[in-house]
Amino acid sequence: MSTTAVLSPLSVALREGTRGEHEAAERSGFVELLLAGRLDRAAYADLAAQQLVVYTALEAAGGQLENDGGLVFAELTRVPAIEQDLAHLYGADWRTQVRVLPATQVYADRLAQTADSLPRYAAHAYTRYLGDLSGGQIIKRMLQRHYGFTSEGIAFYDFPEIHKLKPFKDVYRERLDALPLDDEARAAVVEEARLAFRLNADVFGELGAAHVR
Repeated sequence: MSTTAVLSPLSVALREGTRGEHEAAERSGFVELLLAGRLDRAAYADLAAQQLVVYTALEAAGGQLENDGGLVFAELTRVPAIEQDLAHLYGADWRTQVRVLPATQVYADRLAQTADSLPRYAAHAYTRYLGDLSGGQIIKRMLQRHYGFTSEGIAFYDFPEIHKLKPFKDVYRERLDALPLDDEARAAVVEEARLAFRLNADVFGELGAAHVR
């Protein structure tokens, strides 16, 4: 009697398949020191500037997809919130003060390549948005605790149009799982998500080189 292997949902394959890269990014010296309150607001401001470049590229790619698979939500858009944060952190002339790190530009260039590939876009959107809705909320609390933020300066972590985060995350995972992907495409999504975490870790590495003494 033959048996047919049952594939795990894509969202589960992504979580399990990226565990190592995810943990490595979280263990970045820059991240650990920032969340422990051992850096300063300038370090966080530099991180926010890199996030603007990343999310500008990601959201531009999502807007260009012919078929977004139901993964593009207006409620998730982050660019306006990051711009608001940067205006608070740097002042009205923030655009003349921020810089783009080399690793950030590499990351943004890769994101631009997802505009014609739903599987690649799905991998990067998964790593960013579900991270923001999950661990990002812990980061928000640490920033408030250690650096005195209230709401100004950390709007990036607020999702005012999403009233309950867990049900929204469940819907997002359901849409990931419903993507019509064969085995090869599923594997490619997981591999691209691994790459996304590595690219993010590279940005943390350069931020650490600039701010960790």
